[in-house]
Amino acid sequence: MDYLAKIYITLKPAVNDPQGVTVLGALKNLGFTTPANVRVGKYLELSLAAESQDAAKTQVDEMCKKLLANIVIEQYRFDLEEVPANTSGG
Repeated sequence: MDYLAKIYITLKPAVNDPQGVTVLGALKNLGFTTPANVRVGKYLELSLAAESQDAAKTQVDEMCKKLLANIVIEQYRFDLEEVPANTSGG
């Protein structure tokens, strides 16, 4: 089966986010007065093949722990969806 993982990586709440502070300041300078806080993160889409959804979840979890996220300062979550096989005979 083919799967698409949508991975969201953000700094843990206790970690300072200087990039978020910069974005918040820029928004305020542009006249946006409603934002109170900004946290900046990463979004990745990853396609993979696996025997089952559980196997795909395990693979994506390991990828996040070992490379995609710095688990000391970042947290991650992901959504996994099955990608339909291409059935066109073209």
